[in-house]
Amino acid sequence: MTVRTSPGTPASPPSATDYVEDVSPGSGALPPRARYAHSDARSLSLNGRWDFRLSPTADAEDDSFAAEGYEPEGWAGVDVPGHWVLQGHGSPVYTNHLYPFPVDPPHVPTENPTGDHLRRFDLPADWPAEGGSVLRFDGVESCARVWLNGTDLGEFKGSRLPHEFPVGQLLRPGGNVLAVRVHQWSAGSYLEDQDQWWLPGIFRDVTLLHRPPGGVLDFFVHASYDHRRGLGTLRVDSDVDGRVLVPGLDIDVETGTPVTLAVLPWTAETPRLYDGELVTAGERVPLSIGFRTVELRDGLITVNGTPLLFKGVNRHEWHPEKGRALDPETMLADVLLMKRHNINAVRTSHYPPHPAFLDLCDTHGLWVIDECDLETHGFTEQGWRDNPVDDPRWTLALLDRAERMVERDKNHPSVILWSLGNEAGTGRGLTAMAEWIRARDPSRLLHYEGDHDCRDTDVYSRMYADHAEVERIGRHEDGGGLRRRRLPLILCEYGHAMGNGPGGLADYQRLFTSHDRLQGGFVWEWIDHGIADERHGFAYGGDFGEELHDGNFVCDGLLFPDRTPSPGLVEYKKVVEPVRIDGGDSPSGERHEGSGARVGTVRVTNGYDFTGLSHLEFAWSYEVDGERVESGPLAVPALAPGESADVKLPPPPVDPGDAGASWTIRAALAEKTSWGPRGHVVARAQLVVKEPAPPSFTPSAVPVRGGRTVTLGPGTFDARTGALLSVGGVEVTGPRLDVWRAPTDNDNGAHWQPDARYGPLWRKLGLHRMRHRLDAVETGDDFLTVRTRVAPAARDVGLGTVYRWTSDGTRLRLTVSVAPEGHWALPLPRLGVRLGLPGSADRVTWLGGGPGEGYPDTGSASLHGRWESTVDAMQTPYVRPQENGARPGVRWAEIGGLRIEGDPDFWFTARRWTSEQLDAAEHRTELRPGDTVWVNLDHGQQGIGSQSCGPGALPRYQLRVAPAEFSFVFSAVTG
Repeated sequence: MTVRTSPGTPASPPSATDYVEDVSPGSGALPPRARYAHSDARSLSLNGRWDFRLSPTADAEDDSFAAEGYEPEGWAGVDVPGHWVLQGHGSPVYTNHLYPFPVDPPHVPTENPTGDHLRRFDLPADWPAEGGSVLRFDGVESCARVWLNGTDLGEFKGSRLPHEFPVGQLLRPGGNVLAVRVHQWSAGSYLEDQDQWWLPGIFRDVTLLHRPPGGVLDFFVHASYDHRRGLGTLRVDSDVDGRVLVPGLDIDVETGTPVTLAVLPWTAETPRLYDGELVTAGERVPLSIGFRTVELRDGLITVNGTPLLFKGVNRHEWHPEKGRALDPETMLADVLLMKRHNINAVRTSHYPPHPAFLDLCDTHGLWVIDECDLETHGFTEQGWRDNPVDDPRWTLALLDRAERMVERDKNHPSVILWSLGNEAGTGRGLTAMAEWIRARDPSRLLHYEGDHDCRDTDVYSRMYADHAEVERIGRHEDGGGLRRRRLPLILCEYGHAMGNGPGGLADYQRLFTSHDRLQGGFVWEWIDHGIADERHGFAYGGDFGEELHDGNFVCDGLLFPDRTPSPGLVEYKKVVEPVRIDGGDSPSGERHEGSGARVGTVRVTNGYDFTGLSHLEFAWSYEVDGERVESGPLAVPALAPGESADVKLPPPPVDPGDAGASWTIRAALAEKTSWGPRGHVVARAQLVVKEPAPPSFTPSAVPVRGGRTVTLGPGTFDARTGALLSVGGVEVTGPRLDVWRAPTDNDNGAHWQPDARYGPLWRKLGLHRMRHRLDAVETGDDFLTVRTRVAPAARDVGLGTVYRWTSDGTRLRLTVSVAPEGHWALPLPRLGVRLGLPGSADRVTWLGGGPGEGYPDTGSASLHGRWESTVDAMQTPYVRPQENGARPGVRWAEIGGLRIEGDPDFWFTARRWTSEQLDAAEHRTELRPGDTVWVNLDHGQQGIGSQSCGPGALPRYQLRVAPAEFSFVFSAVTG
């Protein structure tokens, strides 16, 4: 560490660890170059088990461990790739943007966990003697110094970037010793303040590469496409002269020679790659060539002349046990899940990913915004004072990061935009990065969200703009400078997928498809960063004793940590599906799914950017009361992108009578692809033909008092309180009015939006502790009425609530009337009744929305049908427990021997704990099943929104307090 001295005090001699706080990118490493997965040159993976020693400071141990003959007695071991804090050595730390150390650039704390790593290896017997060798590190956090066989090779920073060292002269046939000292904190940490866990270690591959004489150094594949003529132009520039071979195109030319010929283009929808080779005197390197041209044309991002609509996600690298040390199987799983959920684009937030991930994007087809390993977000706490991005001392480090990203990834056709970084303010350093990238690679566009004047970028990028602002931008009514007004908008982050949600995705998508300037966005984010933990199931910020942390804000993904799709991902798949299937003319003349469907006709619209629909097969099914009656194929004409056609359906197979009826149309893969099997459903729509009639009911039974109870048809009530005790022998607790739900992460909202954080405001109002006052129990010739007032303690607002019970002799009808009292400034979390059933209740059957949960602004993916589940399976396992599991649009449900019919339909929830217990739990493991199954029958639910880091529920999805009346019919299940 550098020791600061007061004036007149002799300076201390240079320390052996001064490089840790040096703002330079390092020393000794080779210039960056293109990365390729393999060649015919030899390589040796040095992944595996390494000897490991952890020290509390950077200088607690000298560098004698790197000397020849050192024996690591008493050392532990770690797996490489890996993070030592996930292998029992220290603990992870999560912060969103606050630095977990004092902001005093470039200095870091003396308490600087430092891991010494040793790896012994022998060269294979046939390792070539001629030529040289290169030692490559693909990722080390955050600063490393390297020795081989006692020789100091140098040191480097830039955690998510490759670094190579020449080592050929140091290698011996056997007994090689590679020593690596890794520091958790360094000057580089100031440039890596991304929203993620701080996880030190050698977390990507370590490889020894033989470099034969005349072998490949750096090369750049230029493969453009002229969409007007259908011609591609290939030129491969190489530092070492050689030949370029592409057998499928009969190409055999010298490097640097352009060739123009007819080709099929590469797009994310049609990822056509041509296999080739770069052949030099000493090496053959495989090439995967995709022809495409990226341009800004008429104010829009285009590829091959066609404007794009991004249906994207932000992707941090994550595994619940391995952190950012991903294996090939996990990376492939991510890509396949994305493709199967209609995602077409990835922003590599907020650093270049493992290079193998980009290979998969090339192969299977995903647009990529490749983002530099740069974020200085913590400087917002001091108004960006001393921000490295605007400090010329750091410019070389910034340029080094930009160069290493571009040079490594420049040959990937999937990469169509370079991103300068994320949330790093603005300044001269960013401008220098942009100028260098433009000069090196003018074939791609530049992105950076923080550049709102678009001085250094080719796209106007925003985070979490609400729907109204997005629409203004789409209409070019947002103001700003002339350059910005001429650029397209993308939401590089929106739809914050934290906990239950995000809500409002369908509303955003309608805006994207209505205004050309809006070219889509990237949901934040792909996966919850929960860490597998015996105590909590999955741990988040604060669970490891961190003094400074941001809680479960690290769990904000469309996948749960174990890569199970969340309801949010299922919703997103539906919202962005590339085929739109609408009903016939509604009374207003508009066409939209699920309402006003003209019997016998649907409109199919091709929403792809580049492809027709020949790869899909369409089918219909006709359902009555949620059960399929008949199905068959549907002939859909070949539609070009953007085209629509009205398609005739067969006559309805049956007359539904009083039951509901609907058509369901599905578009599925006609043949298997690289990412999905034949029959995989890409798009589907359900079109209501006829709504079911409400339950018919004629009161006839007379209340009969018998001691402490009153009997009304199949119902037994407490005579004093009017509380229902049983229905046809099924014990029941309640029901009574319920307005509380365990606040979602989006209900709790972001701390910078205090006036709209409904969770805390609901709690302040006291909605979590409502009191029920009994005013009267009345009986008449055919009814029992209970009058109550439901209100929070210490407040002067309330809900006058009347429960009116009637019976037709075999069934029991409850009509609930609610009249607000006082001034209610807030919407309600929910409005309905809650009742309890014996804990033996398990199986649930319902007619309504499913199979998963749905809320007012998250129900696009819900299908009306007859569904079955268990109570436990109806729970959505969010990492932090919160309101979940409601099934929307339920007509009837059966559980524990009780049948419940709604008028109108309702949201249905069943769980083995109360909302209060769900609210109190911080982790899944804290939820303990009780002796009662609690059932909520909700007339209304507050929308979800994405206010954990974005806008709240739109006004039309808010449950504003108003007079309401709703009914349920209860009966015992027979048979």
